[in-house]
Amino acid sequence: MIPSIAAFPLPRTWTARQVVPLVLALALVGTAIAYPLSGGGTRDAVSWAIVLLGATLSVVHAALSRGVRTGVAVLVLVGAVSVVFESIGLATGLPYGSYTYSDTLGPTLLGVPFLVPLAWLMMAWPSWLLAGYLADRRPARIAWAAGIFAAWDVVLDPQMVQAGYWTWAHPTPGLPGIDTVPLTNLAGWLLAGAVLMTLLDLLVARTATPPRIGPAAPLLALAWMTLGGALAHAGWLDLPGSAAWGAALGAAVLVALAVRHRR
Repeated sequence: MIPSIAAFPLPRTWTARQVVPLVLALALVGTAIAYPLSGGGTRDAVSWAIVLLGATLSVVHAALSRGVRTGVAVLVLVGAVSVVFESIGLATGLPYGSYTYSDTLGPTLLGVPFLVPLAWLMMAWPSWLLAGYLADRRPARIAWAAGIFAAWDVVLDPQMVQAGYWTWAHPTPGLPGIDTVPLTNLAGWLLAGAVLMTLLDLLVARTATPPRIGPAAPLLALAWMTLGGALAHAGWLDLPGSAAWGAALGAAVLVALAVRHRR
């Protein structure tokens, strides 16, 4: 059994507040489909477009659903936390392991390419929203959000290494089937995710108004970036290991949703 449509109800009448996030999500999906079908400089441009659309979707949805103050706060919080963790990681190798970014990603702040905080922003808000359907109590909700956030990177990181965007000094040992990304990276993402999601949960509790629209658009983006990414890895990018992990992790979340919905 999978969750019925009642778990994520769609509005009977659509307003601009509901349409704008959905348009951004559909644009993101369409652009993501173009990634494995492109190459060279075009693929780099597609990568930027995906991240910009995803980050915009998160901020716009947070602002339209929970209030402008929350939207701005989400932008500032995720940007700050990502730069702190990534700059420490570059300087010390903690908590992810030792890695370097290529010049392909463009301008940097404290050595961190601007694209990286935007990528965090693209996935942090949808991960937190989905966790709200999986748990009610704050500790469990934060744990789920951090796990979903880290699971997304299990799919993304091998793709970015393949594209030459960053390189690991010691890529092994890694997850079975993934020999280009170390296990330390997963541990680091779980730690960073736990810190970020704790702060994000507290921020929303302090700043947000009751939700004015549902989470359909961000969850569509999250689903496609994980399960659609796994499909692209299997069919076009020759990354069978991360494809299998993405499918397995996505299926695990769907089963958890189904069990909770049934209860």
